[in-house]
Amino acid sequence: MKNITKQITPFVRLGKLLKTSAVDEVVLKAYAQNHWFTPAFVHESLAAIADEYLEEEKLIQWLQKYPSLSSQLSTNPQKIGVVMAGNIPGVGFHDLLCVLLSGHSLLAKLSTDDRTLMLFLIEKLTEIAPELANCITIADRLNAADAYIATGSDNTARYFEYYFSKKPHLIRRNRTSVGIINGNETNEDLQALGHDILDYFGLGCRNVSKIFVPDGYDFRAFYEAIESQALLYANHHKYFNNYEYNKSVYLVNREPHFDNGFLLLRQTESLVSPISVLFYENYTSTAYLTTLLAQHPAKIQCIVSQNGWFPKSLPFGKAQSPTLSDYADGIDTMAFLTNL
Repeated sequence: MKNITKQITPFVRLGKLLKTSAVDEVVLKAYAQNHWFTPAFVHESLAAIADEYLEEEKLIQWLQKYPSLSSQLSTNPQKIGVVMAGNIPGVGFHDLLCVLLSGHSLLAKLSTDDRTLMLFLIEKLTEIAPELANCITIADRLNAADAYIATGSDNTARYFEYYFSKKPHLIRRNRTSVGIINGNETNEDLQALGHDILDYFGLGCRNVSKIFVPDGYDFRAFYEAIESQALLYANHHKYFNNYEYNKSVYLVNREPHFDNGFLLLRQTESLVSPISVLFYENYTSTAYLTTLLAQHPAKIQCIVSQNGWFPKSLPFGKAQSPTLSDYADGIDTMAFLTNL
């Protein structure tokens, strides 16, 4: 226990720093570098990192799940090459945390989309614990790594599999999340679902890109619930350009759809919707829906429903608050690292 407490102390201190005004300047810099990273969303992401990843008790409970960790730390440190994603602010931090707390060194290829924020997090961490500077290297090439973690699209995943094939590797692919509506939701429930769909402009794998609704469901209640977010999305030029493009495609092709002025709804069996579009599909029973979702285990990151009523689902509004054990693609990153 004493060893774990000492190990996590710099990260706990970083978490406390992320809750102060020390982040204000980098929030603006991150937005200047990448306009998808609005100040509100960068603050939201940093708050989630601090609350879910960097609380002392949560870190202790998480690390205690890996009893071999202490012995592994001193005997087998390796260089872990990490190709970091950049779709939402600070998304690569969990991999950084896993690599360093498993006793390895990090060789990080940062995403150009999230470079500013990740460099800030690394800078503040190494200011708190200067000894960690020797364990973190920013690199454009990862040839010197002993093992690899890479996150990308299904296409880049095939490249990663080939390029990293001779060494231990953990490769992540495209995933998305889904929501389930039963028709009994309150306005507050639907507002929370709206955040699961729209936060970070729908760019994360934990964003809901498709909802399942009962036959004959009336979408007016849903659209009314998310109307309060209209100004943000209608006034964000990158998002709204996607909305206007997709709307034009549907109109030209005469594809049936719903439209509230900033979010399009289209019925389809597909899972992954483009930015500004939410797919939906009807269901007739819970049993049917369970069978349907079981066909896509490799594509669904998480499921949300009212108060988490659907088996293995999260409550509405919790999609973008992953815990330390909510690993991308459902692959235990710490288990991979501790077994090297």
